[in-house]
Amino acid sequence: MIEAKKSRKKPEASEGTDNSIPHNGDVLVAGGGYVGLSTALAIKLGAPHLLVTVVDPAPVEAIAKDTRASAIAAAACRMLGALGIWDELKDGAQPINTMIVTDSRLADAVRPVFLTFHDDRNGHGGNEPFAHMIANSQMVGALRRRCIETGVELINEQKVDGFQNTGNHVEVQLSSGGKRIVRLLVAADGVRSQLRDQAGIGNVHWPYDQMGIVITVSHEREHHGQAEEHFLPAGPFAILPLKGNRSSLVWTERTADAKRLLDADDFTFDIELERRFGHRLGEIKVEGARKAYPLGLTLAREFVRERFALVGDAAHGIHPISGQGLNLGFKDAAALAQTIVEADRLGLDIGSLNVLERYQQWRRFDTVRMGMVTDLLNRLFSNDNRLLRAARNFGLGLVDRLPGLKRGFIDQAAGREKGAPRLLQGEAI
Repeated sequence: MIEAKKSRKKPEASEGTDNSIPHNGDVLVAGGGYVGLSTALAIKLGAPHLLVTVVDPAPVEAIAKDTRASAIAAAACRMLGALGIWDELKDGAQPINTMIVTDSRLADAVRPVFLTFHDDRNGHGGNEPFAHMIANSQMVGALRRRCIETGVELINEQKVDGFQNTGNHVEVQLSSGGKRIVRLLVAADGVRSQLRDQAGIGNVHWPYDQMGIVITVSHEREHHGQAEEHFLPAGPFAILPLKGNRSSLVWTERTADAKRLLDADDFTFDIELERRFGHRLGEIKVEGARKAYPLGLTLAREFVRERFALVGDAAHGIHPISGQGLNLGFKDAAALAQTIVEADRLGLDIGSLNVLERYQQWRRFDTVRMGMVTDLLNRLFSNDNRLLRAARNFGLGLVDRLPGLKRGFIDQAAGREKGAPRLLQGEAI
């Protein structure tokens, strides 16, 4: 087991904090994905004297093997800038400058465009696209390097097996048999979080009988930074631009059909893909393996308990129809880090329920609202009902003709909102 380094500076004793309790860390984050790493890094940058550890079961080598890419909203890009890694990532990031939305049947010869988003106004520091596509391996790799540089302890190939809240601290049991004693445990262990269950936090969950097929394709023609969302009866088919003549696809299908496609030979799969992708970008070719995951809505009933907090998918799992799942995770990381750092500066106990309640109040309503919106959109668009089709096409056309309303949707997608955590505004905590 890797032992935490001794802190050069310890927080002074104050009301609500018992520094006589022996501990070998202040914050332990379970989960080394982008949410867990950004949470740990943000806390460490805001309060360098705190001992912060990230524990993840995956081997380091697995990071480079992740071929997925994610859409990062403008606010999250500003946060990555405040964390000190955006300069490293921006050259490999593909700006999304335009997005079109269509609604049609699979057999339709033409897919009319009902809605176009084009964000051409100036943002922070100049022209700011409302999103960028970034390879997951590059983002996680940059976060890991920055964590090491700032003194965050990283432990791989171990997991948190369990924990016990003893009142003034948390005893965390590692899979190696080792133990860590910390003041706060943060669960960033995914939508099927075992730590959430161990904490006794229930969740609302319902499956959609859909799967999201994720693949990368290369194509003949340039995409010019345009993303496309095609609403088809089985679910949305999203084309997201990558660097070069490449795109990342999030292809929603009913579960039985998705499994059939995953098991199909290359010829059959390519034919079905071409029917949905179209011919606008010329000939297409699948790169890498086909991957799919079940879709559903999961919302934790609580985000915090005494000395315990949920972030990212451990707190919420939503449909990818809006592309906001990852960005909700960055909002969690920014809000929890700011809550902890400000409490520490006031001399408060960073693991107390009174402190953590602020984080819950900050994030819970926004998360539930986004979960309900994505659920409604999926139910509204993933069908072939003629009356619903007419109504939604009228609504999409109306939004396209109202600049103020459309700007509001762009601001939501870009993460521009009042009262956002400082990191999402590009400011240090």
